[in-house]
Amino acid sequence: MKKLIVIAFALTLALVAVSTPALATIEVEGDAYVGVYDKYLWRGFDLSGGKPVAQAGVDLTAGNFTLSYWTNLQLSTDAGEGYKSGEATENDIVLDYSRDINDLVSISVGNIYYMLDGLDDTNELYFSAALSTILEPAVKVYYDWDEAQGDGLYFTASIGHSYELSDALGLSIGALVGYNQESDYAVGDYSDWHNYELSASIDYAITDQISVTPSFLFSSGISDDAKQSIDSEMVSGVSVTLTF
Repeated sequence: MKKLIVIAFALTLALVAVSTPALATIEVEGDAYVGVYDKYLWRGFDLSGGKPVAQAGVDLTAGNFTLSYWTNLQLSTDAGEGYKSGEATENDIVLDYSRDINDLVSISVGNIYYMLDGLDDTNELYFSAALSTILEPAVKVYYDWDEAQGDGLYFTASIGHSYELSDALGLSIGALVGYNQESDYAVGDYSDWHNYELSASIDYAITDQISVTPSFLFSSGISDDAKQSIDSEMVSGVSVTLTF
């Protein structure tokens, strides 16, 4: 069943690519970024033993397609969890297709390939839909078609808002809630609400191409099953982004 879904997804991407008008010249744009954070937090899980990390990545966009690479580098050793300073504990490759359906609705489909240090690598397909309206509501579905033995589904719903404080300064706030449906490899072998997240960030444009972003996120488990594997956590850091 999982293979059939993956094949259908691949065919969908191929049909979308064929239906997109051919461009005489393919224009590529993107960004590169690096940040330092006091820990690596993912879906409420502390994946750095509470130690600081550096995270970096690059996004290349051509038309509606984006190819991304992301890495997490452990900056301090945590012997208890086995995290060693200087090791890249995770590298991700993401292929994404995004487009506006109309002035109100936009969608994204893609695949995340997780390369994990000390664990089996895995893949997640995802689909998201967002509304360009007040609070920018969005829903996203992830499907682990690789290593999950159960349903392998994870859902998020989010809202957010951005404020322009000045020509060079912007404030973004957001809230997200996650629901796990037997994504047993990445999250847990249960179907229930997983965690909620509250976030805030400030973007300061140094130039038209370079910006600095301090950020803060709070995460906490919701269901009893989630609280058995994750604690209430806070993560803060700062990143620098170059657009091109």
